[in-house]
Parts: sequence; structure tokens; C-alpha cells
Amino acid sequence: MKSTLLIFVDGIGIGKNDPEANPFIKYNYKFLSETFSTIPTLENQYLESENRFLFPVDANLGVEGLPQSGTGQTAIFCGVNAPKIVGKHFGPYPYSTLIPIIEMDNIFRYYRDRGKKSFFANAYPKIFFDYIKTKKGRLSVTSLSCLLSGIKLNGPTAVRNGKALTAEIDNKRWVEKLDYKLPVIKPETAAKRLLQITEENNLTVYEFFLTDHFGHGRSMEIFERTMGVFDKFMCYILNNISSNISLIVCSDHGNFEDISIKTHTRNPALTISAGRGAKFLSEKIKDLTDLKLALWENDS
Repeated sequence: MKSTLLIFVDGIGIGKNDPEANPFIKYNYKFLSETFSTIPTLENQYLESENRFLFPVDANLGVEGLPQSGTGQTAIFCGVNAPKIVGKHFGPYPYSTLIPIIEMDNIFRYYRDRGKKSFFANAYPKIFFDYIKTKKGRLSVTSLSCLLSGIKLNGPTAVRNGKALTAEIDNKRWVEKLDYKLPVIKPETAAKRLLQITEENNLTVYEFFLTDHFGHGRSMEIFERTMGVFDKFMCYILNNISSNISLIVCSDHGNFEDISIKTHTRNPALTISAGRGAKFLSEKIKDLTDLKLALWENDS
């Protein structure tokens, strides 16, 4: 079975070669420096190594202002120019007029309606399910796509059974902040589980949003540890993709690559393709709206 793994990382772009502003440079994250022998910068945006490609993707989409999550994620997961439809970049949640588009055109429904198995690998704690009983409007595009398409969202049981991952990868915040009785797992263990989940589906999506928090200067007390976990997680994924898996790592806008400011940027979104069809994806995806159909064409 052909399988695709889409890892959505909120708020990462390709930034300046400035170690004071750019954490990718300062911390020399291995999933970039060891995979591609260097860190991408605005002066060095295209990298290639052993059928793994790193390339820039336009997140501005011809609209003035700073790209935002609501419109950027709608563009990725629905294949439409959401900021042009709305007339502006908008976030962090989807603009109200985008909800019908998300319901009908999201990538989970697109795969499922064509006879393919699509799966969202994130799990949510009980407080999230209590929240959505009354306030469905303020949700990310991914979770909203699933709810509007009748795709079940994972809870704590799926994490215990190794069938889903927490948003921080290793369960640590669920254990320390939410008092769940779960093991704190190694990032490599989480990555291995995600690859196993991927093998069972045609499309698997996993979302990591803490990079955008760090780019805004939030939750900085957990910055170094969390990004260390993410780095090890991504290293394992990139080094252990089987021949039937296509991997795409994408983002909705820049932010984390420039922590000298606490806003988003107009930098290119950092994108990586690897595994089956990696070169095709690197050539096909030029802006956020290209991603959905490029993945489908690669899988067809």
C-alpha cells in the first residue's frame, strides 16, 4: 500500500543566517544539519541529500500583510487560496466564510471520498472534548476538518495503546500538567509509532504546533527541551522511512526562524520531502495551495 505521512509544523520558515535571531542556526538542529549537511537560510533555500529535499514554499499567496494560521492552514489542507478568498490573512482560527470550504474540501475527506484511508494521528485530552461540546468555532483547521468530516479524533486511550501521539510528542506535558498516568516516552519511540501508524493508512497527518508558540515568545521555559525532543523525533523519521512512504514536512508561515520579533514573517515556509516521490513533490509544490493535490497525484 502506498502511504503518505504529512507532518505539519506550525510557524517555521527559512530565515536569515543569524544565530541570534534564528534558532535553527543557533541550536544547529540535527534533523537539518545532519540530513542536509547545513542549515537552510534565505541565501541557501534549496538543499538535497539522498532523495531528501528541502525547499521554500510561498506562504504569502499574493496577499499583503503577515501570513496567519487560519488562512495558511486552510490553503494547505484544502488546496485553495484562502487569504485571497477572505481578502486578508486571518488567524489563528479559520475565518467564518472558510468553514464550508474546510468541510467539503479538506484533505482527509478528499482521500476518504476516493476510497483511501485517512488518519489524524494527534490525540486530545478530555478538556479538549469538553471544550468542543460548546465552542466548535475556535478550532484549528486540522481538528475542524476531522469533526466536519465525521473522522474520529483520538483521545487518551489511543495514546496508551500506541495508536496516536500527544502534541508534544513524548507525553510529558500530559503527565505533568494534566495528571495523566502515561509513560514519558523517548522521541524515537514516538517516531517509530508514527511510522507504524503511517503504514496502516494511505494518508496520515501529524501536527506539531509548539514551534509557533516559541516564535511568539510563549512557553519559553520549555523551549530547549521541547525542541530537543522534536529534533530527535524528526531525525528518526527522516532516517527510517520505508520505500512505500512519502513524507512531506510543511508549515503555514514563517515565525520560529526569527525570534528577534514576536510576529509571523513573510519568509518562505520551510518544506521537506523524502521517500517515495520526494523529487516529484519538491518540484510540484511552489505555494501552500499546491500541497493537497501534489500529494494526491503522487499517490495516484
